[in-house]
Amino acid sequence: MKIGAVDLFCGIGGLTYGIQKAGIDVVAGIDIDETCQYPFEKNNNATFVNKNISQIKGKDIKTLLDGYDIKVLVGCAPCQPFSSHRKDKKHRDHHKDWSLLYQFARIVKESKPDIVSMENVPALAEEQVFMDFVSTLRLLHYEVSYRVVNAANYGVAQNRRRLLLLASKKKGLRLIDETHQKNRKSVRSVIGGLPSIEAGEKCKLDHLHQAPSLSKKNIERIKASIPKGTWRDWPEELLLECHKKKTGKSYQSVYGRMSWDEVSPTMTTQYTYYGTGRFGHPEQNRALTVREGALLQSFPLDYKFIDEKAPICIKTITRHIGNAVPPRLGEVIGLSITSHVKGMVK
Repeated sequence: MKIGAVDLFCGIGGLTYGIQKAGIDVVAGIDIDETCQYPFEKNNNATFVNKNISQIKGKDIKTLLDGYDIKVLVGCAPCQPFSSHRKDKKHRDHHKDWSLLYQFARIVKESKPDIVSMENVPALAEEQVFMDFVSTLRLLHYEVSYRVVNAANYGVAQNRRRLLLLASKKKGLRLIDETHQKNRKSVRSVIGGLPSIEAGEKCKLDHLHQAPSLSKKNIERIKASIPKGTWRDWPEELLLECHKKKTGKSYQSVYGRMSWDEVSPTMTTQYTYYGTGRFGHPEQNRALTVREGALLQSFPLDYKFIDEKAPICIKTITRHIGNAVPPRLGEVIGLSITSHVKGMVK
């Protein structure tokens, strides 16, 4: 049976890449951010549709998936309103992206795909917008299952907890069993073979393997840091004023080093900044490079993030990578769907 999918909020194509690797034909990705078009189309056999989700109608999805036996709609709506890192939690329902999940539900209602999958941050499960999304699916006679998983247990070398939802018009669609719970990929296994560089240096062999410069004080701080340690390991003269206040004592992972033999922390959109998390290299005195973050997100080494003729904007590329669904997690979703479809045929 031919399985076709459309990826809503596709970004640069992490989810699409993984789903295609699992054997599903993703025909199109839809996203409002035009800067995602090059990496999406360069790495995936799919068309990029640059539109606001509110402009997409059910008939558009039906047209894209015409001719497929099994029609799939997947997507990861922007998670910023629901992120645990969001500072203004009291007014997050005023965020411009708050209602995007309702748009997702509307498109499901209008297009009636056979299978739906949604990925987002765990905190979304506590919100009314998510409960409404699930209720809509059930009213449309989908069997719905969802749970929070750690991507590290599925082969992503990263401690990344995500809410995964799967829904089907047929019974029995579930996420496949964890594949790497007892043998997680380590930071060393993923980035340990890259050339050594210093803060502020660019690798001549890989234009994305470049590390941002650090101030003299931050060089001293990272030299005083140990893997899995905190700023509490520093001498008094290196502490920031916020670390001396009661409100700052709980933020122990900032300015931290990763450990070679464990998974990395969650790759955020600011993973190249030493002070925003445990993004210090396990051994070298610098923050992560763009390339290292991409590999830890499970993007393959040959994934093209930018046209070689275009100027490199590190901020844009790291935003794309940090916001992406790890391709390996996309593959897990895809394998769950293909396994379910095989069961339907039997």
